[in-house]
Amino acid sequence: MKIIFMGTPDFAVPSLKALVENQYNVICVVTQKDRPKGRGYKLVPPPVKEYALEQGIMVLQPERLSREPETIEKIRELNPDLVVTCAFGQILPDSLLAIPRYGTINVHGSLLPKYRGAAPIQWAVINGETKTGITTMLTDSGLDTGDMLLKSEIEIPEDMTAGELHDRMSLLGAETLIQTIKKLEEGTLNPVPQDEGQATLAPRITKETGKIDWSSHARDIHNLVRGTTPWPGAYTFIEGKRVRIWRSAVLDLAGDTGDQAFPGTITGLDQESMRISTGKGVLEVFEIQVESGKRMTPYQYALGHDELRTGMKLT
Repeated sequence: MKIIFMGTPDFAVPSLKALVENQYNVICVVTQKDRPKGRGYKLVPPPVKEYALEQGIMVLQPERLSREPETIEKIRELNPDLVVTCAFGQILPDSLLAIPRYGTINVHGSLLPKYRGAAPIQWAVINGETKTGITTMLTDSGLDTGDMLLKSEIEIPEDMTAGELHDRMSLLGAETLIQTIKKLEEGTLNPVPQDEGQATLAPRITKETGKIDWSSHARDIHNLVRGTTPWPGAYTFIEGKRVRIWRSAVLDLAGDTGDQAFPGTITGLDQESMRISTGKGVLEVFEIQVESGKRMTPYQYALGHDELRTGMKLT
């Protein structure tokens, strides 16, 4: 079986690696363009490209498949039996979907039809889900709307960050992909249409996603901290300085009406943590980063900065 793999970031590498290690015939990898990165804006290849080149696999890097019929023609000439996509980053045109005789299988980071879109892992954490998973599906022309093939579930502990979940999910995605292809070879796959009434969206995360609303429930703010770690980060301001919160916990929820202090007020600060009043409950903060400074405990920062003290208000 000749397979073309389409993917871009770290999340997709284990799936490509699993295909190679299980001796599937990956004839080509299609990925995004190299992008400038770092202070010198040096062009850096996507992680999938790096692995593909290490394995001697041909790589194509279209800017936009829907606008490049010549790339579609190259793929047609390769005559793949199956296309596999995983975090590729582009909607596939119908002209490409019509090429492989077994169709296109996508590895998606949620239990579809929940969390269709670009950031299913982050939104599952931000929304306080206690479980998520991988869905393999037949790709159609919609946004993660194709028939479902296999699902694998994973629990989300209350302190797990989106970054930690991402790493576990990428491995689970690779395992589920191999199971799916084996069932395809056996002829035992049973595609199941998605229930549109249960569908939710997981739009792209931006820097503004991490802005904290202190009138929210402490649990919701804690989930925002987890769901935006490692990027873009949950943040607030104190006297005009941007403060990122890296690690937090929920405190004093039972019976707390949240009116003991105005939301966003620092109600306590010691060597262990900083406590901040919210719309309901108290958020305990263990690690912060102020503007372009280093990560440190609130107490360490407060030793040299008077603005971080009990009674001050974060906005």
